[in-house]
Amino acid sequence: MSKEWTNEAAIRQWESVPRAALEASAVDGDFAKRHLVNPVLLRMLGEVAGRRVLDAGSGDGYLSRMLAARGARVVGVEPAASMLGFAREKEADLRQGVRYVRADLARLPDLGGPFDAVVCSMVLMAVPDWRSAMRGCVASLRPGGLFVFAIVHPAFEGLWRSWRAHGEYRTRRYLAEYEVEQTYASDFHRPVSAYLNELAALGCRLRELAEPGLDPGLAARAEAESPGISGYVDLPNFLIAAAEAPA
Repeated sequence: MSKEWTNEAAIRQWESVPRAALEASAVDGDFAKRHLVNPVLLRMLGEVAGRRVLDAGSGDGYLSRMLAARGARVVGVEPAASMLGFAREKEADLRQGVRYVRADLARLPDLGGPFDAVVCSMVLMAVPDWRSAMRGCVASLRPGGLFVFAIVHPAFEGLWRSWRAHGEYRTRRYLAEYEVEQTYASDFHRPVSAYLNELAALGCRLRELAEPGLDPGLAARAEAESPGISGYVDLPNFLIAAAEAPA
C-alpha cells in the first residue's frame, strides 16, 4: 500500500460518516446490501432464533437489529464511537436486547463466552489488520460454530464505476495489495486467495462461497436512476463465505 495504515487511522475515517447516511441505511442497509448481501448472509446463517450471534463490525447496527428480530441473542462490536452511539440509540428505542460493545475487532475483549455464529458483513476489506480481526472472529466461536463474512469482491471492486463509464468491467491490478478510496473511508484490496488461505490457516472448513448477481428485472428498473447497475447482473460485486470453526 502507498502508506502505512493502522486500524486506528481507519477507525477515525469511519467516525466521519454523517448522521444522514446512518439514518438512510438504518433499516436494512443500502441498495446493494438489501438486494445482494443480506439475503445471502441470512440464508447462510440459517435459523438464528435462540442462538448467540456476534455481529463483528456492526456499524449502524442494522444487521444486529435484523438478527434480533429473528430471535437471535446479539452482541454487536463496533470501534467507531459515532456509529456505535447511533446503534445504541436505536436499541434504546426498540429494546431488542442487542448489546453493543466498542472494540477493535483485532483486539476483542471478553464478550461473555463463545458464540454459535459470527457474522462480519462488509468489514474485513476495511480493516488494515484484517488477519487479526478474522482470527478474533473465529476464536469467538464455539467449536464447530459458523463464521459468515461478506466483502467487496476483490476481482470486481470498481464494477459500478467501470460499467457506467465503459459498458464493461476493466481493471489493471489484482495481485497487489493497495488502498481503495471510498466515499467516507478507505477499503484495502487483497486477492481472494488471501482471505481463503487465512481461513484455512485458522483451521476452518469452508462450507459455501457465494458471488450473488442482481435480478435482471430489478436492474432494468433501477438503471435509469443508477446508471451502471446493470453490470451487477452478470458480474459479482460481492463475495460471501460461510465456514465452520475447528471442532
